[in-house]
Amino acid sequence: MSSAEDVQGPRAGGPEAARGRDPEPPPPGGVLWSLSGDIRALLMLPAALMLQVAHPAVGAGVDEHSVFRTDPWGRGERSLRSLQLWVYGGAEAAEEGRRLRVLHRTIRGTDTRGRAYHALTPATYAWVHATGFPVYQHAARYLIRPMSPAQERALYAEWLRVGRILGIHDRDMPRTIEDFWPYWEKMLAGEIEATPVVRELVATDRPVPPPDRGPWLLRMALRALWPVLLPPLARFRRFVTIGLMPPDARAAIGLPWSPDQEKRLRRMCAVLRVVVPVLPERLRYLPRARAARAAFRSAGGGARSAEARRNG
Repeated sequence: MSSAEDVQGPRAGGPEAARGRDPEPPPPGGVLWSLSGDIRALLMLPAALMLQVAHPAVGAGVDEHSVFRTDPWGRGERSLRSLQLWVYGGAEAAEEGRRLRVLHRTIRGTDTRGRAYHALTPATYAWVHATGFPVYQHAARYLIRPMSPAQERALYAEWLRVGRILGIHDRDMPRTIEDFWPYWEKMLAGEIEATPVVRELVATDRPVPPPDRGPWLLRMALRALWPVLLPPLARFRRFVTIGLMPPDARAAIGLPWSPDQEKRLRRMCAVLRVVVPVLPERLRYLPRARAARAAFRSAGGGARSAEARRNG
C-alpha cells in the first residue's frame, strides 16, 4: 500500500509544482465556474457521493470515520463549503486542499473485501475526486443542457486542476478525457459495489435527525414537522441520487431505475431548465459563487463571460 506522503504536501500535482507555486483553481468563466455554483448542482452532488462510497475502501472509511449518521446536515454543509472553495476560493483553494489532506491522514482500516486501506492512498483518493467529472457531465444533460465535446474537454481539464489543489498527482489521474473512459469502465467492472453505506444512503426508512441550523423558530418548526417531512424528502433524495447517476454506474452498483422514473426525472428537469435561468442571481447561485462572480465583474471580467454564454 502507498503511504499518505505520496499525496500530501502543498505542491503535489502539476506544472505549478515545478515552478514552486500552489496549484491554481479553475479559471473564471470556465465550465466549472458556471456549473458548480448553480443551485442545480446541489441535485448532482448526491450521485457523486454515492459513487464515492461504492468504492469498498471509501465506503469503509465513511462507515467507520464519518459523522454522516449523527450530523448529516453539518457534514453536508462542510462538504459544500469545501467544494466551493476549490473552484471559487482563489488563494484559499490550495489551503483547503492542505486542510483536507491533514484531515484524512489518520483514516485507515479494513475495507469491505478485507483489504487494508488508507484514505490518502493515491488510487483511492483519486477515485473520490474522479467521480465528480462523469456526474457533472451526465447530470448537466438533464438539468442544464448537453455539453459540446469542447466543453467536456474543458470540464475535464478544469477537474484535473481541482485534483492538483487536492494534492493528487497528475500521474494518478487519467491525463485526458480519452484516457478517462477506459479507467472509468475498469473501475465500474472490478471495484465498485453496493457497499453497506450505499445501501444505507438509498434507504428511505433510515432515521435522519432534523436540521439543527438556522433561526430558532425554523428549527423548532422543522423538529415538530419532521416525522411528516422526512419520508417524502428521503424518497426524493433517493430519486435524484439514482436518477442523475450515469446509467452504467447505476447498473454496476445494482440500483433499480424504471422507465417511469426516467420520465418523471425528465419532466422535473425540464421545469428546472426553464425556471432556474430566469431567477435573479441571488437565488440562482450559491453564496460563494455569487460573491466570486461579483468580484470578477468588478475586476473587469465583463458582464457576459464564458459561463454566461454556456448556461445563460
